This record gives sequence, C-alpha cells and structure tokens, in this order.
Amino acid sequence: MTLSKLSLKKPDLENLEAVVELDKLCLDGLWSLKGYQRELESPSSSLVVLTLPESEKIIGCGCFWAILEEAHITIMAIHPDYQGQGLGKLLLYGLMENAVRRALERATLEVKASNTIALSLYEKFGFQVAGRRKGYYEKTGEDALILWLSGLEKPQFSLILQKWHQEISDRLLVNNWTWEMITDN
Repeated sequence: MTLSKLSLKKPDLENLEAVVELDKLCLDGLWSLKGYQRELESPSSSLVVLTLPESEKIIGCGCFWAILEEAHITIMAIHPDYQGQGLGKLLLYGLMENAVRRALERATLEVKASNTIALSLYEKFGFQVAGRRKGYYEKTGEDALILWLSGLEKPQFSLILQKWHQEISDRLLVNNWTWEMITDN
C-alpha cells in the first residue's frame, strides 16, 4: 500500500486563484481574489489550504481572524469530490492548532442552521450553540447559528488536540493518506 501525503499549509500568492475557484464552488463566491490577498497579508488572519500530494491541487481552505483572544473562523470549505473523508476535521484541527500556537483562548463561527454535516463536525470538536443570527445569509435569508468553543489556552485542550491528531490520522489512513502540517515561523 502506497500512502499519499496531504499538506495543510499557508497558501502562496500563486495559489489564490485556485482558492477563489474553491470558494466559488463551495461558498458561492463569498470572497474575491483581493479578499483572499488581504487575508494572506494580514497579521491578524490565519489562512490555510489543504493540498493533494504531487499536484498541489487545493481541495480545502480555512481561515480565522485573531481578534483579541478569539479565533473567529470565517471560512471552512472542502471540495465536494473530497467531502465525507475526514478532511473537514483535518482542516478544523489545523485552524485550532494554529489558534493555540497564537495563544488564543476561544473560537467562534457562524454556520447555516440547516448545515447538519458542519454542525456535527463542530459539535465533535466541542463547539456549542451560543445564539442565532436571523436572516444572516443574504442569498437565502437563512439563519446562522453562532457557535463557541472556549478553553483553548488550558493544558487539557492540548490533550484534546493530541486525541484529534490521532483520530484524524487513523481516518485518513483508510483512504491511503497521511498528512503533514507546514507552519510558517
């Protein structure tokens, strides 16, 4: 059995066109190329992509803004051809690990109230519903649920991250994948 290695890393400027295409496919064009360029250049933003081995094809994208002690997750997308394989969990793990490295204390996000798959993922990570934004999504008028996760700075959260790391690695092995996180220090 040959394992292929996925990479979770900060994108290069040259990769942003592919990120915009993924955004159009998964998020109805939420952000433009200029928007992603701003995220890449902002010291308050953590933008990561998930790439396939060899081809460097971008199959996932995630972003959060560091606001005071909070990681506000703004983007989470996995290409439809690769959903249901544990890659969303990998992407969320990467964002949370990055938030911990940045000494953030909590994380928050908005998610469509009808997005049961995403809600299930976030609940597995310990996010809890903190409120609802009526009509948050302009195109559909759908409500968003506001989710929170606190305690990122606590020692026990590092143990949770270790557990997630192992669970994600085991799940990806089923699809003959291994993975690496490339951090820029």
